[in-house]
Amino acid sequence: MSIEKFKPSYDMYKERFEKLKEVIPEAFVDEKINWDIVKESLANFLEEEDSETEHYQFTWPGKRQARRLAGKPPQGTLIAANGEGVNEEKTENIFIEGDNLEVLKLLQKSYASKIKMIYIDPPYNTGNDFIYNDNFTQPLEEYLKLTGQIDETGNPLVSNKKSDGRFHSKWLNMIYPRLSLARNLLKDDGVIFISIDDNEVDNLKKICNEVFGEENFVATIIWQKKYSPQNDAIYFSNMHDFIICYAKNRRSKKTDKDGWVRNLLPRTEEANARYKNPDNDPRGNWKPGDFTAEGPTPNCIYTIVSPKSGKKFNPPKGKRWVFNKENYDKLMKDNRIWFGEDGNNIPSLKRFKDEVQDGFVPNTIWFYKDVGHTQEGKQELNEIFEGIPVFDYPKPMRLIKRLVEIGSNDNDIVLDFFAGTCPLAHAALEISKESLKKRRFICIQLPEMCDKDSEAFNAGYNTIADIGKERIRRVIKKIDAKNESNLGFKVFKLKNSNFTKWENYEGKDQEELVTLFSKQENTLIDNWNIDHVIIEIMFLEGFPLHSRIEGLQGLGLNNVFKVSSQFCEHYLFLCLDVSIKEETITALSLSDKDIFICLDSALTDQQKVSLSDKGSIKTI
Repeated sequence: MSIEKFKPSYDMYKERFEKLKEVIPEAFVDEKINWDIVKESLANFLEEEDSETEHYQFTWPGKRQARRLAGKPPQGTLIAANGEGVNEEKTENIFIEGDNLEVLKLLQKSYASKIKMIYIDPPYNTGNDFIYNDNFTQPLEEYLKLTGQIDETGNPLVSNKKSDGRFHSKWLNMIYPRLSLARNLLKDDGVIFISIDDNEVDNLKKICNEVFGEENFVATIIWQKKYSPQNDAIYFSNMHDFIICYAKNRRSKKTDKDGWVRNLLPRTEEANARYKNPDNDPRGNWKPGDFTAEGPTPNCIYTIVSPKSGKKFNPPKGKRWVFNKENYDKLMKDNRIWFGEDGNNIPSLKRFKDEVQDGFVPNTIWFYKDVGHTQEGKQELNEIFEGIPVFDYPKPMRLIKRLVEIGSNDNDIVLDFFAGTCPLAHAALEISKESLKKRRFICIQLPEMCDKDSEAFNAGYNTIADIGKERIRRVIKKIDAKNESNLGFKVFKLKNSNFTKWENYEGKDQEELVTLFSKQENTLIDNWNIDHVIIEIMFLEGFPLHSRIEGLQGLGLNNVFKVSSQFCEHYLFLCLDVSIKEETITALSLSDKDIFICLDSALTDQQKVSLSDKGSIKTI
């Protein structure tokens, strides 16, 4: 095999380009697309255009830039913040501190089609909250300004007042690229839930129709967020929020095997109590079901006589019995019809508890008595933080747990990229403990500064991210007090890449240009950290953040690291020493799928020839 040059970036749209090339290869010449040939190939699906043709579309100022922003390669990387998590060596749970747009780009290769469920609670655009002020040219630089990692002060969060103009456009430009990137991460049978209120629910659904496809809309859930009305409301007391649900691929009917399958809600004790056994039926507890149905089907209209009382029954006007006379006789013989203990009640069908599905189909209206309200969420968080009100409007745990139970299964990954105080992580941990069905979580939160006059800031929590991390620590400590389940999480933070970037130069100074070229001779930045570089390379090669990294023994005098994950069928070997010893090359054993990466300057020409016979080799 030949030795490749390691590429320190990932362009997800390059994969789309290659897929299109596979479908219509004749439309590609010199790596360019001939759109006339594409149109000819898809002629039957194109709408004819003339001067009178108009198309339905949803657009706003900045949409084109927002779409392009989603496709721009990431500029940063993630580094491990060792010591900020819990049980870091064994956990598969991840908390990422950083701008979610940049982080979502970084996740594209390692987590594409790996996430089962996404839940987000983005800014509602009320006119009083903040939205992300994305910089279309230097998004990472804006983030580094915010977090104090470069000198100039910056702030990517801005108040979006209705009086400022383009009120909805700013919010749409923020949410569009993030949802576009999020869809790529969902499994083919994945689902996304998005909390929202009246301000942007209409626009959000239009965007989701475009990003996920209108055919993949599942439901709009109404959540009763308040338990008492607001009597000083000008018009109506606003008692609810919405949760928009879209599948990556929606099943068109129950029998479809492909696409997202929602889980049933677990049966409650109250529901089970409705099943009794007044006639001591050996088949167990049952409850009476309606034996009538709408419609005048002639063969289902007949007289039924109670065998105990002799009372005669006919279906009510406009209705019929559920079964015809022949099937009714079979049910009677099988002791499936009930007339009440005295035999005087209208016939009903006995439905046995063991024969019904083990759970309930979710409704689209969720009342606070079932899933909690905003005040309950605040009380829960105050209890976790020992009475300190660290956040104003956290979602109640019962609400988030219901979403996780409906949308995911054992060993699935759930993602929240507007994590806030991390209720999704809390729900995943509790469900893993209660049902022994593990949910792995990834939470992403910008280190947004807390108000300096807030009780959270005075208690030592400088940012919302600090609150989220501390909540996860406290939840783990509470539910895993005996350290039996090895619950944990690992923290990563967004930083500049370890690889040098080409800087465009428009000046005319020859010495400055020579200096610029000399900087590019070194692929890695000055004073690079080996642990940080390993994680960045691992990530760029498609290995997830919870991959196992181990130093290998017995490979000569070099430091060789092996990266492995259940996500990947191959191993990744790395050596970043300034020179590679002959003993290391001899001892290195690679399969045809394994990859070995090292510094180009560490190899002699002869060593490159030797290594090229061993497998896939990449040099930095």
